[in-house]
Amino acid sequence: MKQIPKHERPRERLINEGAKSLSNEELLSILLKTGTKNMSVKELALSLLHEVGNIQQLRFVKLEQLLKLPGVGPTKASGLLACVELSKRMHQSIYPIKGVSINNSELVFTYYQPKLKDEMQECFYVLYLNPKKEVISEKLLFKGTVNFSIVHPREIFKEAYLVGATSIICIHNHPSGNVYPSKQDIEVTERLKMVGELMGILIDDHVIVGEEKYYSFFENGNI
Repeated sequence: MKQIPKHERPRERLINEGAKSLSNEELLSILLKTGTKNMSVKELALSLLHEVGNIQQLRFVKLEQLLKLPGVGPTKASGLLACVELSKRMHQSIYPIKGVSINNSELVFTYYQPKLKDEMQECFYVLYLNPKKEVISEKLLFKGTVNFSIVHPREIFKEAYLVGATSIICIHNHPSGNVYPSKQDIEVTERLKMVGELMGILIDDHVIVGEEKYYSFFENGNI
């Protein structure tokens, strides 16, 4: 950056002209802060954009992908990932769900659709409720294909006892957008329902979240 006149450098331009006046690589240059011995910070920013494809794809970038770039270490990578996560949270449509009374499946979808819409893997969340159906706790318990091997009742119901929950709601996403339950989804739900009845902790619902719609086991009479 030293060869660029000071008034034309990204940070100075942001201060004097506003963030909207900067290009994507200039904004990334500010986040990256420095380049390498053989690459300016602007060249590093362009290399990052080339790696992910375009600025929209940056929201899917992973730590391992960033660390493969020459000049990007844990400090730069963690700063970029923190910025991406903050951006996602700022665009969530409602406040944290803890303390909210869950009285319908659409409310679950309204909260989790923006939370899960950019996820490329299935994420399995559980809401733990008190007798008034208010959320005591929210936990992301599993990430990956929903099946018996990862969705283990022990982990789900252990948390229920720790927080004193009387019932739970399970939520997971289908990145494909097809919200109809798979055979595995149905088997997992039946297993959790059976264990819950034995332990005195009911499964109020299992909601599958898609990009624009959802499937509720409760609404469809499957719980």
